Amino acid sequence: MIFGIPKEVAPFKDTPEYRVGLSPMGVNELLSHGARFYVESKAGEGAGFSDSEYEKAGATIVYSKEEAYRRADVVLKVRRPQQEEYSYIKEGQTIMGFMHLVTARKEFIKVVKEKKITLVGYEIIQKDDGRLPVVIPMSEIAGKLSVQIAGRLLESHHGGRGILLGGIPGIPPAEIMVLGGGTLGCNAAKSFAGIGANVYVLDISRDKLDDIACHTTGLKVTTMFATHHNLVKLVKFADVIICAVLVPGKRSPILIKKDMVQSMRQGSVIIDFSIDQGGCCETSKITPSGKFIYTVDGVIHFCMPNATTLVARTATHTITSSIFPYLKIMSETGVESALRENSDLKRGIYVEKGRIKEEYVS
Repeated sequence: MIFGIPKEVAPFKDTPEYRVGLSPMGVNELLSHGARFYVESKAGEGAGFSDSEYEKAGATIVYSKEEAYRRADVVLKVRRPQQEEYSYIKEGQTIMGFMHLVTARKEFIKVVKEKKITLVGYEIIQKDDGRLPVVIPMSEIAGKLSVQIAGRLLESHHGGRGILLGGIPGIPPAEIMVLGGGTLGCNAAKSFAGIGANVYVLDISRDKLDDIACHTTGLKVTTMFATHHNLVKLVKFADVIICAVLVPGKRSPILIKKDMVQSMRQGSVIIDFSIDQGGCCETSKITPSGKFIYTVDGVIHFCMPNATTLVARTATHTITSSIFPYLKIMSETGVESALRENSDLKRGIYVEKGRIKEEYVS
């Protein structure tokens, strides 16, 4: 089995991408299972992995993106291919990564159909019990990262409210609203509460709210149902809103309307982690330039579709450990056999030989 690892292309000028499809450790571990690797020079540079580390791991370094694609049976990406990569994709190839097909360019869909490509989306690989084995650890990273992002954006020189998340004796802490009680929301709640902020977690699932309550015993976390009434009430005094709503493979529902944003305090912050699926705030967007921090009605928005790239080394190690079991199966049995026989991978197929699965056609 031949894998290609091209250097990631930033989706926009102002949106960097530092992650890489597989770490040198992953390359080394898979060699003993019959895999071969062609890695584009400097593919791992942004995550702190040098070409020499990949060579020591057993990979062959190539000096063009085209060669990393053309030599491979399976291309390991982090994000779906960008426009400049379309011509390098070869007929019948398998491409794996966070594909988020619901927000893909029509041109990309056309290329995939014409070249009979198979697309495996990490975000929809699913176990029999419904767990998302690649999304869950990446969501843990995003949840913990949200505290770092929010703290900086609230600072005065960023136009924020100039408040300390955890407060100090005599000065109240920040009010944090977390919309979505899944893995990301739970980790965000624990992280914010852990430094002393007041946290409110909203979800439509009683089970998720019960789980949040169990994981945050002794912390300042309040759980609430995500009703329209509660949303309207909380946005008015929230200093930070974390949008963490996920519907696998589908567009995120818009839950925070424009008039709610207008009711927020000047210098407050919205961090929309749902943006790679369209965003769950009506004022969330990916700007033409890719500038992912902008202000609407005095409210700072953070809408970076690849936010975990800010901690690229941790994210790359996480991707590697999450997809390793599936790449091992592919290396030993071949792509078609693995996609046919492994139920997790089968659920992760967006497109098979150019045919888009019906449930992902909108």
